[in-house]
Amino acid sequence: MKRTRRNHRATFKAQVALAAVKGDKTLAELAEHFQVHPTQITDWKQQLLAGAADVFGGTKPPADPRISRPSTPRLANWPWRMIFSRGAHQGGLAERKAMIDRTHQLPVRRQCQLLKLARSTAYYHPTPVSETALALMRRIDELHLAHPFAGARMLRDLLRQEGQTIGRRHVATLMRRMGIEALYRKPHLSRRHPAHQVYPYLLRDLKISRPNRVWAADITYIPLARGFVYLFAVLDWASRRVLAWRLSNTLTTDFCLEAVRDALAHDGTPDIFNTDQGCQFTSQEFTGLLMHHGIQISMDGKGCWRDNVFVERLWKSIKYEEVYLHAYDTVSAAHQGLERYLTFYNQTRPHQALDGQTPDQVYYDNLTTRLTAA
Repeated sequence: MKRTRRNHRATFKAQVALAAVKGDKTLAELAEHFQVHPTQITDWKQQLLAGAADVFGGTKPPADPRISRPSTPRLANWPWRMIFSRGAHQGGLAERKAMIDRTHQLPVRRQCQLLKLARSTAYYHPTPVSETALALMRRIDELHLAHPFAGARMLRDLLRQEGQTIGRRHVATLMRRMGIEALYRKPHLSRRHPAHQVYPYLLRDLKISRPNRVWAADITYIPLARGFVYLFAVLDWASRRVLAWRLSNTLTTDFCLEAVRDALAHDGTPDIFNTDQGCQFTSQEFTGLLMHHGIQISMDGKGCWRDNVFVERLWKSIKYEEVYLHAYDTVSAAHQGLERYLTFYNQTRPHQALDGQTPDQVYYDNLTTRLTAA
């Protein structure tokens, strides 16, 4: 049966993007509900957040007169060919797919050719993440915590030992979706993303004995019954106190920025802020926020998980002591469970590395001592 072509109106895109920003459903649940691909949802959410300022007095760039609809019946006139060809070289797959206009006189087949897209891509209908895939992703997450050096091949072999029939490429695909990779030092470490500056690691041999000397942050994967979300947390290095955290159904920068702003508003300003080299942390928005507050930026060596070891230990505690025990059904349940656990983690849970004290005790006692001395 021939598939019906779909042309998403602006109101529909806004509805989907707002649902994604609301954050009470996973990306898989939103994709199934609205019958659109998760990549499109992420793209529309980013467009909504990027253009939100225009609603409150921002200015939009003037429209390009070449992008007006042609008045002649010719379908392959040169301006449209130029515009689509440029799009094919400038945008990613999701961006190029979003350029397809099903109401335009130029046939979808020809638009796909100019955008260098497979025609099947234009008619693809997303399917929800299967229960089998979600179970595999959760098990991969558990194995990754236990063996952070394991790559797709080793994880495949570990899964096969447990009776799972799976290939290396499938494991690698699921790892990319989860945002995890084997943690080991790789060759060509000096290569940098051409658009994002990467900063040196500043914590080597540095004595960190007081709160707000160094903050660290990272993102981890949280499995749910139907999909997954991402957890971002800001940690004070000396006291192990979690200063702020956020959940998101998309792996974007906005929820990281929100958590950092929250920590800065309530807990002061650190001397150094340490992260890995993820694109969320090397983005101009993230580094610009830190530089605006006069904070030195430190980044782990690529693949060097030990450079941010305290955050890795936090993830292990959260998952083994909370997430895996409760198997959240919804985003709301995950938020409630993590809020309950992180309150316990900060205020009640004794830490052996802190001589049996809690992170709150170490954090606030040291702040009080410094203020008294001053």
